[in-house]
Amino acid sequence: MSDIAPDDGGHRQLVDVLSCAAEELVQCSSSALTDDGIISALRDLERTVRLIDAVGYQLVAEGMERSLHVGQGLRSPNQLLVQVLRISASDASRRVRAARSVVQQVSAFGEPTPAVLPETGDAARDGDIGRDHISAIADVMHKAPAALDFEDRQSLEMVLAEYARTGTPEAVTAAGIEALAWLNPDGELTDDRDRRRRRYLSVRRQDADLMARISGELDPVAKAQLDVVLAKWARPGMNNPDDPESPGGDCSEVGESVIAAAASRDTRTAGQRNHDAFSALLKCVLDGGVLGNHRGLPATVIVTMTLEQLEESIGGVATTATGGILPIRDALAMSEKSHPVLVLFDHDGRPLHFGRGKRLATVNQRLALIAADRGCTRPDCDAPPSRCAVHHLTEWNDDGLTDIENLTLVCDSCHSLVKKGPQGWITNARNENDGYTGRTEWTPPAHIDPERRPRVNSRHHPRELLQRAHSIIAWRKKLYRGDPNRQRRSSREDQDPEPEGRA
Repeated sequence: MSDIAPDDGGHRQLVDVLSCAAEELVQCSSSALTDDGIISALRDLERTVRLIDAVGYQLVAEGMERSLHVGQGLRSPNQLLVQVLRISASDASRRVRAARSVVQQVSAFGEPTPAVLPETGDAARDGDIGRDHISAIADVMHKAPAALDFEDRQSLEMVLAEYARTGTPEAVTAAGIEALAWLNPDGELTDDRDRRRRRYLSVRRQDADLMARISGELDPVAKAQLDVVLAKWARPGMNNPDDPESPGGDCSEVGESVIAAAASRDTRTAGQRNHDAFSALLKCVLDGGVLGNHRGLPATVIVTMTLEQLEESIGGVATTATGGILPIRDALAMSEKSHPVLVLFDHDGRPLHFGRGKRLATVNQRLALIAADRGCTRPDCDAPPSRCAVHHLTEWNDDGLTDIENLTLVCDSCHSLVKKGPQGWITNARNENDGYTGRTEWTPPAHIDPERRPRVNSRHHPRELLQRAHSIIAWRKKLYRGDPNRQRRSSREDQDPEPEGRA
């Protein structure tokens, strides 16, 4: 490989050579290796993976410098990685963060500037540290006080990078905590700016059990306010969803004996009581109406389910306008004290006709679209209805009517992509008899898809994704039947099918 010049063509050749070597390596059996050979191979392979990651950071940084995501009609570099590499949003965020930290940047004047974490970048390019090391160093540096002078900050990063070359990511984090304590022993360097910079609250996506992990850092004011709420509402016996007689709210008129009796029946942990108090706080805010309206609708929980689920209380899940998922039993229980809104659908799953002679959609039309579209209709966009506006398929200025057949949900970012001309996306109602009739189809510009094939969004309709997966599995079994040697053909030789009517 040494005779290949690292120019544009050489870069591509080197990647091809690496890919071919990996394809050959994955076919090799490891049974002939000795115990020491396995350990040595694992060590060498890990270093190779780290070097490849370093190349990936350089490519990501170059892509950000060229704003490739803009040319693809996407909102961010993260979204480009998700679509191109089919990785998770968290993985894409980690790669972008690493690229911004360890790769040399270019200033607005075209001059190279040092990386944010230059020593860490050198260690990554040497193959001595990996992804988790970089994240650990970046986290420690983020917690360093803003008042720390440049020399101390530079020294801290240098020490952490050198320590990471021989230590684990967990050891780097522990060393960073000790280093910060040594640099700021009395806390005088930490001020309100640091606390404002570090404050955050993150709610992750729901997992397979529909639970969502929450994490964050509260500033002193938020912590003091939350302490007051928990001190009262997270007491044993208070706001217990499993106890119909558990008091909640003000409860100032409830005798202590009632609270004591409820506490004696309370078997929740402290963490569970905090959760239930937090849930009661959110319900109080929503029921109080202090949030007003959001995109023309009352700021409240909007649940979508089928008429069959509502009438028979059958199993399954319902969806919310903010992109969440609720078990049907929980959705019905939450709706007991609210006014249900029913939406009738035709056989293609679209709401029945609901027209209006004005430009703005009515509240009922938005509710119908929330139930039908479940979010932004642009392919691969996961924005829930709460972040969407109502879009006219045939523009209002082009004599398009505000009828339900001509309306769809589109988030603000995707809405800006709908425009006339060769760079714009086109939206239409699908008229093919393929199970998607009436759904919004998006036709991409030629620079994204030269064939300009219309697409529909299945991100908010998981059953469609499962059906597509089953069709691909069935297609592969049929193709490989009687030929086991073809089971592991590369994707270059064997492309997945495009089931008829699917986009």
